[in-house]
Amino acid sequence: MSKSHITTTINGDVREFLCDPSDTLLSVLRDNLGLTGTKEGCGTGDCGACSVTVNGRLVCSCLVLGVEAEGAEIGTVEGIGSSDKLHVIQQKFLEHAALQCGICTPGLIVSTKALLEENPNPTEDEARYYLAGNLCRCTGYDKIIRAVLDSAETLRGAA
Repeated sequence: MSKSHITTTINGDVREFLCDPSDTLLSVLRDNLGLTGTKEGCGTGDCGACSVTVNGRLVCSCLVLGVEAEGAEIGTVEGIGSSDKLHVIQQKFLEHAALQCGICTPGLIVSTKALLEENPNPTEDEARYYLAGNLCRCTGYDKIIRAVLDSAETLRGAA
């Protein structure tokens, strides 16, 4: 099987890679590009651990083929904040202890950012509904939802 040459933009940077037509975007991000923040939880699109954005749309990267990234704008957890300056969402997840083992956290942070870009003032029910595709075995969801709503409030105040 011949590899495809793909040019895409990831977290604002133009990137090129080769991949088999059957490679998932998740495997390309992790194995080809070294962007290991995106996690594989289930491999079937049921847990949300591998959530990224493609052209502004939240997707499970385990369900997207790497070749579909051609010409697309991809957003991963690595593009949210930095090691020396956390994004508000990352800071609020820490403040509210909304993480434990960390497998779901990158997907939840990407999903929260997508939610707040779409709806800067979600109700608790709206936040719970939007994040329903992100499963967490460790925290219970109350701390996560508190972090999301606090992030929204802080980001609205900064605007």
